[in-house]
Amino acid sequence: MKRDRSNAVREVRPFAQESLLIDAISEMSGDRVLCTSAGLVQFAIAAARALPKAAVLCSYLDLYRANLASDHWPDLPSNLRIECAADFANAEADVVALPFSACGEGELARDFIQAGYERLRRSGKMYVSTDNRRDTWLRDVLSKIFRTLERRATSKGVLYVGTKIEPLKKIKDYGCQFAFKDCGRLIHAYSRPGVFSHRHIDTGSRRLIDEMKIEAGARVLDIGCGAGVVALAAACRSEGVAVHAVDSNARAVQCTAMGATLNEFSNVTTELNADGNYAHAGQFDLALANPPYYSDFRIAHHFLTSGHDALRPGGRILVVTKRPDWYSESMPQLFENVTITEQKGYHLVQANRPSGMPKQQRLG
Repeated sequence: MKRDRSNAVREVRPFAQESLLIDAISEMSGDRVLCTSAGLVQFAIAAARALPKAAVLCSYLDLYRANLASDHWPDLPSNLRIECAADFANAEADVVALPFSACGEGELARDFIQAGYERLRRSGKMYVSTDNRRDTWLRDVLSKIFRTLERRATSKGVLYVGTKIEPLKKIKDYGCQFAFKDCGRLIHAYSRPGVFSHRHIDTGSRRLIDEMKIEAGARVLDIGCGAGVVALAAACRSEGVAVHAVDSNARAVQCTAMGATLNEFSNVTTELNADGNYAHAGQFDLALANPPYYSDFRIAHHFLTSGHDALRPGGRILVVTKRPDWYSESMPQLFENVTITEQKGYHLVQANRPSGMPKQQRLG
């Protein structure tokens, strides 16, 4: 998708944890800087400008956020690269900078810290920040890795600085294989930190799997596949089924592909996608979705519009939710035959794409 870079930059203040990293740039040096961002790559932009001879890489797990950051800046420094990837690029870095939120996922933070340390050259420095001014958790995690750790507490939060002296003695694998049953068959899945429903099948997906009816030869789309449990269950429900699983999270796509390999399923394909223009649009018989409940239904809205365009005329969409009111009001704008049923605290919403409905119609 071509993105417009013509607009002037709208200034967006960095989150506190990223601001702490920006404040420390004057002491950073080296040929390569590796970082993530809590917002719109503000640290990476500042580091690239302050260190014009250094290569700066800012890595996101989520393609939507990577595109959002890239689109925000019409003129990125030539020494800055923004990427979406399941893992940090396997290249040695002089500086690793990681901003974390107090409400973030602990296992993902541990994973990033370990991976960042592995990328650091010997004597390279890691800068880890948090917006939690009373943090002790990060301190304890980092103290097990660095022989000496500097702690700088400010009104914005806490910044930790450590220098790599030696390689880690033990590398922990934060990935996880788990299994679940569907229609008497044991299905194996794989997940990693940062992927929805890490280490287990979530209840919403379980309800969706229990409700879905898949005919032989059906083309099925799993929107927001996460670890891929719905896609994997769909893949073995009937003969001749083809499943296409999409997500904007690079690790989710990776995990779903791994799950297909674990089960020796050759009928599951994956796609990293954030814009909703999926491969094979207009050809799917069934779209399945378990949208998150946050973001004021922004993501649910995206799932419905992209699901509509992906379905063939008459194709069916099945969505699981705990908040059915928005769906009962919104879905008739795109779909017909809308039905909502309750199942053990969740609601299953089903509908069909009408024949002849123009693609450009959208939810109001």
